[in-house]
Amino acid sequence: MSQAIVSIRMDSELKKNLEAVCTELGLSMTTAFTIFAKKMVREKRIPFDVAIDPFYSDSNLRHLQEGIKELNVGHGISHDLIED
Repeated sequence: MSQAIVSIRMDSELKKNLEAVCTELGLSMTTAFTIFAKKMVREKRIPFDVAIDPFYSDSNLRHLQEGIKELNVGHGISHDLIED
């Protein structure tokens, strides 16, 4: 089977993070994109939901980051463990 080169532009930080995840999974980025392409061709659809998850909204992420800052300076709520 002949090979073709595909060039993709993406944010450098995204690329770095993607490479880290691929490495953790024991894959190269080429293998990851090939898996994606094969699945898309086989199913004739994007193989995952494309939707906006409100959890990742800018306002929610800011809220979570502020909460983490508050916890780190000791302004959080402590919960005791409940034993069975």
